[in-house]
Amino acid sequence: MNAPDIAIICVYFTLTLFIALFFSKRAGKSSEDFFLSGRKLPWWIAGTTMVATTFGADTPLSVTELVAASGIAGNWLWWNMAAGNILTVFFFSRLWRRAKIITDVEFIEIRYAGKPAAFLRGFKAVYLGLFMNAIIMGWVNVALAQILKVLFDIPEDQLLPYVFASMTIVGIYSAISGLWGVAFTDMLQFVIAMIGCIVLAVIIAGLPQIGGAAGLKAALPASVFNFFPDISFTPATVATGALSMSFSAFMAYIAIQWWASWYPGSEPGGGGYVAQRIMSSKDEKHARLATLWFTIAHYAVRPWPWIIVALASLVLYPDLAADDKKVGFVLAMRDHLPAGLLGLLAAAFLAAYMSTISSHLNWGSSYLVNDLYRRFIKTEASEKHYVLASRAATVFLVIVSGYVSTFIQSISGAWAFLIECGAGLGLVLILRWFWWRMNAWSEISAMIAPFAGIILNKAFLGFHFPESMFFIVAITTAVWLAVTFLTAPEKPETLRSFYLLVKPGGPGWKKVSGIDKPFAKAAARGFLQWAAGVGLVYCSIFSVGRIVLGEYTAGFILAGCAAILFICISLSLKYSD
Repeated sequence: MNAPDIAIICVYFTLTLFIALFFSKRAGKSSEDFFLSGRKLPWWIAGTTMVATTFGADTPLSVTELVAASGIAGNWLWWNMAAGNILTVFFFSRLWRRAKIITDVEFIEIRYAGKPAAFLRGFKAVYLGLFMNAIIMGWVNVALAQILKVLFDIPEDQLLPYVFASMTIVGIYSAISGLWGVAFTDMLQFVIAMIGCIVLAVIIAGLPQIGGAAGLKAALPASVFNFFPDISFTPATVATGALSMSFSAFMAYIAIQWWASWYPGSEPGGGGYVAQRIMSSKDEKHARLATLWFTIAHYAVRPWPWIIVALASLVLYPDLAADDKKVGFVLAMRDHLPAGLLGLLAAAFLAAYMSTISSHLNWGSSYLVNDLYRRFIKTEASEKHYVLASRAATVFLVIVSGYVSTFIQSISGAWAFLIECGAGLGLVLILRWFWWRMNAWSEISAMIAPFAGIILNKAFLGFHFPESMFFIVAITTAVWLAVTFLTAPEKPETLRSFYLLVKPGGPGWKKVSGIDKPFAKAAARGFLQWAAGVGLVYCSIFSVGRIVLGEYTAGFILAGCAAILFICISLSLKYSD
């Protein structure tokens, strides 16, 4: 890198640290300020910080890995989750905001009661806040290591100190500023990361050896550009760079995974850092708008610059081994950007990395402090004490996730592993809002059962992901339903207290609250909004894709459909408000 590149990176770090220091005093007022920004975030900040969290250093590389193996259609591994996110927009965002809790794990003890609820809350605090969170940050660190290796020519055996140093910097500003600083640095980081990736895509596509969209289409097999996989009734195979999958595999993606599996950022019913940002919003209206903006930006705004660069990398670096295809994205940066722009892209990747890690550090520490330490260990202490504990938990997570990074090899492989670990849990996370009969044992069994399903599948059946989802979801569902009916329901006072606080409505609460008459009309409107929202997201994804690939007629028709759906949703929201 040249002097202009280093200067840009230094300016970026200076701005980030300035924001962290600016918000440090405000974040130190209370744990609610540290973890929820005092519940004062407007929708455009809350929504953007959700998007920035999902835009990590790993995502462009993992999308490149998917495109290299399976063409554009490979993105259905995560495109299918849009339906679940839209469900959160219209059914759950308001409910989370009404709950008046600090974390989604705290929800457990307002919905359930007794020792099972206490156990579940403590278990999920460790399972999600430490175990799952460390895996997520670990694969983000793996992506950063790949970037540092290529951009700075750092030998493989010397990468870890640089990764740990990067995590330490993020840990420091996250511990200082809490969610106040995380949210506002996310805004800066998302803008830098998006500008950098768009600039990279334009420059790489314009190279003489690429020749724009027409050149890409001439250089690569036509099947690589299919937006949908080739469906067959034979076992899934990958051929000629295009995704070819069985009908059962595709159905697992579009009919099972989005509602049945827990996955960070796409939890059925909301949850995790999405719920955290919802609960940090000003009010219910801002919570819903934040989630809608997040969903549109997450699926339709972010990925196409990555996909274009990923396609170009297949032309520029055809001899890369299969395991190294993801590095083609970084090689394109290193080899084809002039001084100054290379620094901008390096800052963009650092921004993407830092926004993801800082959010996960804050989110994970919220579980460890609010739902473990404060709930079970130090129940009576000052707010300053809990803020200090939160900062210590942030540092602890830096250390643990850095260690976990040494064991992760494939980014997209880690994605699939997490999806299988949560297979079947999703329906419980949805129904606990709308069915009085759910109890703490339902959720406990639904968290454990997928691991039994994974073991049984590997030992006796041998289904590969995503077909494995059918078996694991079936096992998990059978287990939690049996457990639900074999154990006692929650006490009436617990159920009534929850219902009066959140007011979820619906016939599932008839035994507790009586029939909620307005619900039938509200539910019908909600499902229509959900269907329109799903159509909006997919029309947006495919319209942008068609336009960037030079297919303007189809692209603008799809864009028109997206605009009509957006207007319909806006009018329905205005009416429902």
